[in-house]
Amino acid sequence: MSAIRKLLFVFLVLAGIPFSVIQAQTVGEFNHSKYVSEIKNDRLAKDKEMLTDEHSPIAPDEKAGFTKLNYFRPKVSFRKSAKVERFDQATHFLMKTTTDRLPEYSLYGKITFRHKGKKFSLNIYQNIELVKKPGYEKHLFIPFNDKTNGNETYGGGRFLDITETGSDTLVIDFNKGYNPYCAYNHKYSCPIPPESNSLKIKIKAGEKKWHN
Repeated sequence: MSAIRKLLFVFLVLAGIPFSVIQAQTVGEFNHSKYVSEIKNDRLAKDKEMLTDEHSPIAPDEKAGFTKLNYFRPKVSFRKSAKVERFDQATHFLMKTTTDRLPEYSLYGKITFRHKGKKFSLNIYQNIELVKKPGYEKHLFIPFNDKTNGNETYGGGRFLDITETGSDTLVIDFNKGYNPYCAYNHKYSCPIPPESNSLKIKIKAGEKKWHN
């Protein structure tokens, strides 16, 4: 399945509409140049699909001027090995969105990572309807804000998708941070990152603003 269809599937299910399979991320050794090449190739594929795929969130009248999305240069320093704390009893709540839709989520746990010698944490969530679907039982969702919001990146925050592995650590790759579909088209309903997931640093990795 193409990258854009995977993102669309996850978005649609998070929005209450069905969708496909997310690759597990594991901590391990990797080749630096190969890693950067893979990130760049994934981005080229997504750019192409944003222009040509029938499910692209970019409005038809804006495709004529579309060439590519905007990204920060891939940096391995933003690929973090994060410690995981899983909560014994997951609290359920209704997450705010850009519309009046209130999807049910659970507060699954939190991850802790270091950046430039300082410790940061982000809460991990699960969409209650999504995890009931085959292939999504271990899907974890991390919406976040940071100090680039509204300037270099979309003001409504960005998202990360990861997969539960059962390990004490998970790879949190901000180079794969992506915009919600609301960044491209106001017709979508997108989760708003909770205040607890506002990082007091600039995450100069992943997807930037598409346009103003």
